[in-house]
Amino acid sequence: MERTYIFTRFERLWHWIQAVLIIGMLFTGFEIHGTYTVLGFQKAHTVHTASVWAFIALWVFAIFWHLTTGEWRQYIPTMKNIDRIVRYYAVGIFKGEPHPFKPTRERKHNPMQAQTYLGVTVVVTPLIWLSGLAYLFYNELNAAGYRIDLATIAFVHTLGAFLMLAFLIGHIYLGTTGHTPLAHFKAMFTGWDEAH
Repeated sequence: MERTYIFTRFERLWHWIQAVLIIGMLFTGFEIHGTYTVLGFQKAHTVHTASVWAFIALWVFAIFWHLTTGEWRQYIPTMKNIDRIVRYYAVGIFKGEPHPFKPTRERKHNPMQAQTYLGVTVVVTPLIWLSGLAYLFYNELNAAGYRIDLATIAFVHTLGAFLMLAFLIGHIYLGTTGHTPLAHFKAMFTGWDEAH
């Protein structure tokens, strides 16, 4: 077994705070949407809005960190060996084959991960943020002369939430596909990846 230090303390903290905030926003957002009642509309709205501002603050700090440390390069997509990664997740994983990608400090994400994270970062997250902010400041936008249909804003925001939920489910599932079901989760807590 070979241990490699992959994830810095900041990356782990950023990852888990982001995970808690996303799960909290999904939970409260679907309650605001009327899917169920646990906290009640007003409390769910308050928690959701506070989580949104915390999430935005976290992202501002994370963007600064990624730009100043050069870690933004981790998210540059590549097609190199993508066929091997796709084949592994489609067939090889079920045959017990070894993963064709070995994370390093310089390249933490396999090609499929890098493409997925980039897609979430440049498509899903802005879709949720822009529609959410339009929803939050709907009255102010209307007063300023912007005529945006509230139903359209709600639809786009809900679509973004479902895309984020799909990402979250896939992310958790793929997190269980290490050499043990908890190996990837352990790496995100300790920073150390254990290659077998």
